[in-house]
Amino acid sequence: MAARAKDILGKTGEQAAADYLESAGFRILDRNWRCAGGEIDIVATERQVFVVCEVKTRSGTRCGTPLEAVGRAKLRRLRGLAVEWLNAHGVRFEQVRIDVVGLVYEGTGGYTIEHLRGVG
Repeated sequence: MAARAKDILGKTGEQAAADYLESAGFRILDRNWRCAGGEIDIVATERQVFVVCEVKTRSGTRCGTPLEAVGRAKLRRLRGLAVEWLNAHGVRFEQVRIDVVGLVYEGTGGYTIEHLRGVG
């Protein structure tokens, strides 16, 4: 079965987001973690802070920016998923943060990346 262009864009965008986060000093703990409640794109730490990161990749902004695609319901779900990940792995952090990384494909193989910290 052939991969859809949207799926390829999403997968390459998530890799670009992970590379960006690592270059910014984040330590990636997990990617595409799934449970009954949903999926976390990237689980990371930044210093002593536990970070759940939602990644949104778009080929353009005609239908809005990638960051606009993450609403209150998604942020609420991510908070719950953060607790589930922590419980499933038996670890604790004093600080838990939800970030969103939005990527827009530039057509040359690169992305414009916008990172919002502590959105939820």
